[in-house]
Amino acid sequence: MNKVYLIGNLTRDPEMRSTSAGIPVCNFSIAVNRRFKNAQTGQQETDFFNIVAWRQLAELCGRYLAKGRKVAVFGSIQTRSYEAQDGSKRTAFDIVADEVEFLSSANAGSAPSSDYHAAVSPAPVQRQQAPSYAPADSGFTQVDDDELPF
Repeated sequence: MNKVYLIGNLTRDPEMRSTSAGIPVCNFSIAVNRRFKNAQTGQQETDFFNIVAWRQLAELCGRYLAKGRKVAVFGSIQTRSYEAQDGSKRTAFDIVADEVEFLSSANAGSAPSSDYHAAVSPAPVQRQQAPSYAPADSGFTQVDDDELPF
């Protein structure tokens, strides 16, 4: 199974482009802190990941993300090979995003937002109100906590 879950901050503004067929693509990178500090230096270590989003998800990321924003990315690892300018062969690892959750608002780089979630699903997820187990006309009487014997 090839599944990746990452939480980090954008290191640069997203780059939007389209393929020759007109399919939107958004590229950005995130910095993810490791769970533990380096034992020898005491420094927090950070890994950097290139993220690729396609279609509607790409458009949302390009529109709402900016450098410094905190995001959660759910996706898969994809490898690609290319030839560098010096002629050497290189391998790159990209994260192809299936879902991106915006964890900070556009105004504040790390302040919590209203938990906006961008996904590839065709329709937005609607949250339903929890069912009421004691409707007003069910015969139950509202009791104050002070009246309880325990």
